Amino acid sequence: MTRIEKVLYTGKVHITAGGRDGEARSDDGRLNLQLSSPGSRGAGTNPEQLLAAGWSACFIGAIGLAAGKRQVKLPSDLSVDAEVDLGTAGDAYLLQARLNVSIPGIERELAQALVDTAHQTCPYSKALRGNIHVETRLV
Repeated sequence: MTRIEKVLYTGKVHITAGGRDGEARSDDGRLNLQLSSPGSRGAGTNPEQLLAAGWSACFIGAIGLAAGKRQVKLPSDLSVDAEVDLGTAGDAYLLQARLNVSIPGIERELAQALVDTAHQTCPYSKALRGNIHVETRLV
């Protein structure tokens, strides 16, 4: 396992009792969310949506790095739609995910190469690789 040599940022979030039905607050006050269990009538978001949001944002950054190395200008309407499933297998709870990537105006083979490179370099993808089933799709 590779350890970080230089920490660039540390996100700090406090979750109140209730977990999925609690509240999430960051130490800097920028994040202040009600949490709700998936499928409930609660007013808040859930951990699966938060993972999908963070991963999508990070993945777009990784695509940008890959494009920069190839001197490719990315379109402004580049997007990633992440889907994170919470499910079971037997008695175990598990996650699986799909990253649906749209890079309009870029030739398909090049776009696929950018997605593949991003999936190898994105820290979220690295953290989850081999731990959950993940599909990347160029749409």
